[in-house]
Amino acid sequence: MLKREKYLNQLIESKDLNLIKVITGVRRSGKSTLLLQFKDYLLSKKISQKNIIYMNFESAEWYNIKNYQDLYNYIKEHINKGKNYLLLDEVQNIEMWEKAVNSLLVDIDCDIYITGSNAYLLSSELTTLLAGRVLTIKIYPFSFKEFILEYPFKDNEDKDDKFDKYLKLGGMPMLVNMNDNEELMINYLNDIKEVVLKKDVINRNSIKDVIFLDNLIKYMSSCIGNLTTPNSIAEFMKKNGSNITNETVDSYLKMIENAYFIYRVPRYELKGKQLLKTHGKYYFVDNGLKNIISGFSSYDTGSSYENLIYIELLRRGYEVYVGKYNDIEIDFIAIKPNERIYYQVSRSILDEKVEERETKSLLAVKDNYKKVILTMDKVKNKQIEGIEVVNIIDFLLN
Repeated sequence: MLKREKYLNQLIESKDLNLIKVITGVRRSGKSTLLLQFKDYLLSKKISQKNIIYMNFESAEWYNIKNYQDLYNYIKEHINKGKNYLLLDEVQNIEMWEKAVNSLLVDIDCDIYITGSNAYLLSSELTTLLAGRVLTIKIYPFSFKEFILEYPFKDNEDKDDKFDKYLKLGGMPMLVNMNDNEELMINYLNDIKEVVLKKDVINRNSIKDVIFLDNLIKYMSSCIGNLTTPNSIAEFMKKNGSNITNETVDSYLKMIENAYFIYRVPRYELKGKQLLKTHGKYYFVDNGLKNIISGFSSYDTGSSYENLIYIELLRRGYEVYVGKYNDIEIDFIAIKPNERIYYQVSRSILDEKVEERETKSLLAVKDNYKKVILTMDKVKNKQIEGIEVVNIIDFLLN
């Protein structure tokens, strides 16, 4: 399995810091594999196997550990002399796990790493008990660069063919092991969707109206890249026979977000330099999972490219917002300390009207930050009035 060097290096660099390392991300995105790769790293550094306690709480091996007391007692009984490394996979399955983690950090000489597939991991008592002592590492499905390193492409498939497969099937890591069998991969993606919704949304939140949840997710897949609100979604649902309130819609959306299945992108008012509470956009964590819901017949659309670019910007460590400048919208503002880039995403700008529309949005912002149009057009070193025009595939491989 491919070493996720970026994430692995983050774990290595944070080793022995007196912080709990929290690895989060959607199910099956590679958290367990990353944790095992880190375990191998520890062993390569001559750390004794006896000083490493690895527990995967999705395994039947640990079904006897039900709550924080069981977890605390087991680890206390199995620690060795010297520093102990605790690798706790899918720890949210243990009732009140945060109490055990807090006590272990205080009572023994240990370095703790945990993974979880739900944002409740970070909104639980952990943040209260351990304020300032948590380091979060967010993991995403394979980037296109990672995907092409591992996927068993045929010899006659060029860069465009490879990208088309990635756009369609997404980057869930296990896909690269399925011998290019599309039927098998689609079945697998559907299984991931069902597991995420059942375990991390329905069961965790005791949801009763599963039909509405299903309809809501289908609706969200149809409006990627469009500004929306819980109120507008509720109004649409009411027109289609669902008697639902905007408060309920908002609650369900937060549950799906907490499972890392969708992401809400807030709007940023450039003139007033403030976040706007109303109207945001939603994107899916992976194009393959999006396509399972919206249908593979429409995978090659503008919204698919937008979805892909949004997750890639997150993967590269940016905070991402939808830009608003007067009545003009900018697809993405990507921000890091001392860096800001404005992005427009368009399948093609060969049509003059489309080019004018995309450039107009960026030129309206009168500052000196970098401005980029991402497109599938075959372009090299093209600029329009200072705006860089970059091919999407080249951008992903850069």
